[in-house]
Amino acid sequence: MDIETAFHTVGEFGPYQKRAVTVLVLAQVYMACQSMLIVLVGYTPEYRVENQDGGSSGHRELQQHVIFTEDVDSIVTEWVLIRQQAYKVSLAGSLFFTGLLVGNVVFGPLSDRIGRRPVYLTGLFFEVMFGYLTALAPSYEVFAASRLLVGLMNGGIGLVCFVLTQEYVGKSYWAMTGTLTSMIFAVGIALFGALGYFVRPWRTLAMVANSSGVLFFLLSVTLPESPRWLYSQGQTERAEEVRTPAHALYCCSLVYYGLTLGASATSGSRFVNVAMYGLVELPAYPLCIYFINKSWAGRRKSMSSFLFLAGSACLCTTLIPENSGEVLITSLALLGKLMVSAAFNIAYVYTSELYPTVIRNAGLGVCSMSCRVGGILAPFVPSMRALHASMPFTVFCLSGLSAGCLGLLLPETLNRPAADTLEELSSSRVLENKVRLQIQNLQNAEGKH
Repeated sequence: MDIETAFHTVGEFGPYQKRAVTVLVLAQVYMACQSMLIVLVGYTPEYRVENQDGGSSGHRELQQHVIFTEDVDSIVTEWVLIRQQAYKVSLAGSLFFTGLLVGNVVFGPLSDRIGRRPVYLTGLFFEVMFGYLTALAPSYEVFAASRLLVGLMNGGIGLVCFVLTQEYVGKSYWAMTGTLTSMIFAVGIALFGALGYFVRPWRTLAMVANSSGVLFFLLSVTLPESPRWLYSQGQTERAEEVRTPAHALYCCSLVYYGLTLGASATSGSRFVNVAMYGLVELPAYPLCIYFINKSWAGRRKSMSSFLFLAGSACLCTTLIPENSGEVLITSLALLGKLMVSAAFNIAYVYTSELYPTVIRNAGLGVCSMSCRVGGILAPFVPSMRALHASMPFTVFCLSGLSAGCLGLLLPETLNRPAADTLEELSSSRVLENKVRLQIQNLQNAEGKH
């Protein structure tokens, strides 16, 4: 019995699978909190420097004369990261994303080799440990190193977690579970903004945000190995055992469904900005679920269309006169972000379907690494305003349009069985080419008659 037959026999998305997917999906709340932590704990409040000589002075002397005028507790106020030391806040954020990039590359092939479950559990355990190191860091250097290590674990287990949610269920549910994963991550960003409003001291905020990882680790211990990976490794007996609901209910994970934190009512506050950063993406996910499961749209056309729309929104922004007001420009920018979020979500689902099981995590890791490189380069684009005010939007417009064109060159994966080995992938492509050639020959023959 092959894996697809097994899924159809026992059910592609039964109660046991729902409980396992619930744990992995809700773990996105924890990973989102870690991703956005530096935004709040690295906040720089207003300050003034008093009674300091006009000559050059060291950082120690500056610490004795600086007075922060806002009641804010952050790494900036604790270690006085201002003026020449201000770059350290951005550096901590860059180190986290550098860790993400490395984690994408390292954890993917590792999970393809030794399995999804051990890599996920090990990574989650160390991310929680390093997260507590962040909250208890005695110095900035320890804090920065901990952010690098947290990013390394976060980037790695994020990929493995996504692939596990796909491989636990039948292929017809991959679009739904993939979209749900991205949606909960966006919700996690919004919840972190609300949490930051109520928990102001940065060490307490880091501690509370990290503690949810302990719960998810305990819930994840009972998760089984991916049945698809077991089948791809020839361990059919173990794979059949995974299909039986032999574990306890994950009732504790449902607590996070009822978590309703209020957001800040202050317009323009950093807490509202963090919350809106996540909430603005939510409308994109129902659109993804609808379009990518339609035969006339599918994965390929939907992803390319969303990229085209994102690029077009940026193009329209460059055509608006500067004196037309901020409302129209902001609306187009939000529309562009909505379209990009939809395309980004489809890209994850689409990539996991394009690669066979034996290299799925490695392939997804390479693609995700490219995404991180783009994330590193993106902050430099706004500086191109020095050349022309419309230059940043022009760059984003060309990127979206060109990516949409290239996406049309990929094969469609809707309603097609997922390959488990490279041989299956090659044979399916050969068969697809043969069928396409036969259809063309028939059409040519009909044309001659």
